Amino acid sequence: MFRTAFAALLAFAAPVAAADAERGTLKVPADDPKAPVVERYRLAEYSGEYNLSLRYDLRHSGVTVYDLTFPSPVKSDIAENNTVYAEYFVPKGRTKCPAVVVLDIMQGNQLIARGEAMWLAQNGVASLVVLLPHYNQRRAPNSKVKLVSPDIARTLDGIRQGVLDCRCACAWLAARAEVDPDSLGMVGTSLGSFLTALTSANEPRIKNVCMVLGGGGLVDAYYDHPKARPVTEWVDRFGGKNLVKKLIAPVDPITYAAQLKGKNLLMIAAREDEIVPPKAATQLWEATGKQRIVWLDAGHITAAFYTMSVLREMRDHVGGK
Repeated sequence: MFRTAFAALLAFAAPVAAADAERGTLKVPADDPKAPVVERYRLAEYSGEYNLSLRYDLRHSGVTVYDLTFPSPVKSDIAENNTVYAEYFVPKGRTKCPAVVVLDIMQGNQLIARGEAMWLAQNGVASLVVLLPHYNQRRAPNSKVKLVSPDIARTLDGIRQGVLDCRCACAWLAARAEVDPDSLGMVGTSLGSFLTALTSANEPRIKNVCMVLGGGGLVDAYYDHPKARPVTEWVDRFGGKNLVKKLIAPVDPITYAAQLKGKNLLMIAAREDEIVPPKAATQLWEATGKQRIVWLDAGHITAAFYTMSVLREMRDHVGGK
């Protein structure tokens, strides 16, 4: 649905002018030692040159779309991965509007994230779709490196980089003249919801958080899942569940439940989710103070049938309605 609607909007896009570009310096001070940020996700003082260029002027939708790039605050061993790419959807004529960072699903073609960003921008919320490490332009030619893989060390490093990239993206948004820095939020779906949780918990600027098809307490939620049995039988021979919990604690949203309690949190979960067990959503919801949760009568994939109701919930939550 998003693909068709987005393509239709582009048919009405105004031509892009080469002069429609902006360059500047993104400066982020080092985290205050007293800030509620865990050591793993702390930012040292950062300065990087950003480039913002017009991609589409969507006159009939009232949205302008820009391409944004800036250096990642983390330098990985893959040069292509060290530039952050983002798409900025801005509602025309709005000043001091709410703004969010939007993260995509694991597939990573940004279709879901762009559709969400377009909808939010049409409803007055500036939206920045951030490309996570090792996806698309951030992947070297012929590279098989992925953000999430059996290589636990690389996965943990990639997720840390993604969180710090998003923290810098939040700082960039907060400095924009058209954005209300006191109304910043974050939206993530599926894989994106997990990084949304980690980033939001460790980014003081973020107030409003919407997690779609996510959860926490991952080891407990997955350990008894029928599809996990071949893995858990092997794990039981080498330390068991507690060992795995320690390994993935840095990237499990439930680790940061106390910090998420202080956010304005909305969770949207599927009762028959075959990818992220409903138990994971329930555990995180309980641990974060039982804030608002919306249950869909669907699975992880069939949740798409509820797209419009999810988008309305998202809009009302991060748009301050």
